[in-house]
Amino acid sequence: MKSSPSELMTIAIAEGEKARLHAPPNPWVGALIVNDRGVIVSEGHTQAPGESHAEIVALRRAGDAARGATLVVTLEPCGHVGRTGPCAEAIIAAGIARVIVGMIDPDPRVAGKGIELLKASGVDVEVGIEEEAVRRQLAPYSWHRITARPYVVAKIASTLDGVVAMADGTSQWITGAEARRDAHVLRAQSQAILVGAGTVRSDDPALTARLDDIVLEPLRVVLGRAPESAKIRPCLELSGDLGFVLDELGHHDVLQLLVEGGPTTTSAFLEAGLVNRVVWYLAAAFAGSGGTLSALRGLSTPTMEALRRGRIVDVRRIGEDIRIDVEV
Repeated sequence: MKSSPSELMTIAIAEGEKARLHAPPNPWVGALIVNDRGVIVSEGHTQAPGESHAEIVALRRAGDAARGATLVVTLEPCGHVGRTGPCAEAIIAAGIARVIVGMIDPDPRVAGKGIELLKASGVDVEVGIEEEAVRRQLAPYSWHRITARPYVVAKIASTLDGVVAMADGTSQWITGAEARRDAHVLRAQSQAILVGAGTVRSDDPALTARLDDIVLEPLRVVLGRAPESAKIRPCLELSGDLGFVLDELGHHDVLQLLVEGGPTTTSAFLEAGLVNRVVWYLAAAFAGSGGTLSALRGLSTPTMEALRRGRIVDVRRIGEDIRIDVEV
């Protein structure tokens, strides 16, 4: 039995996820080539910047089997010359008969032009298959292309009663090893990590992403001045309006910014309405009067009408802890 377009797109989404760490500032796209019997003859995902896009990888792997076949791709093929040539032209030259697309590329250089080029050349194009899932996967990319600012993720780790540090100032470790490793994956998926200068002075974090034997170094950003001896060196030191900070990071091709600052920094971003998603790790622990820092102590909410509400989009148990993802 042949797989449906929806089933094929789900496979392409998983293929695209393989590119999430190395593709930015390009989108992490997945592609499949399927013959007329419904057999997947090749798969491909976006390579590092300046190298091949997902469609080109899949076409090369398919060879002559691409002629008359169907290409399934999570994001609209580009029709312009960037670091690489236009994917739409390569698709046409390879003799692909049909293209199934997850979503239109919001980049104004593409924005439907790739699909127009394919259709004008007689390629059958279907758009919007598993579009919501693709939009979730590529949310940081889309946000950056539309706003020129990074998609902001605020990460918090606390006890169930919302405490992030104890009376003696200690905060390591509230959550378990599994949750901490998951947080390192979140770091690896971000092109920059931001903390306040107070966090640098008190905790002296390295802010690297440690995944088994691999150590990744996203851009480290400090609000204020970091001590010359801080582990975070070298870093980008910024100050002033948070909107300016995001504009500056957008110019640095940061698609996703992870805010790992203390309660004051995180609250400031939330207060300014600049957070897209909160990732909250909750430990099955209670600090009570032994805790001195609440997770969002700087957030002002005087009335019920002023209460900030988000939408829970994911809840997962990780080891002995819980991860809750909230869109705000």
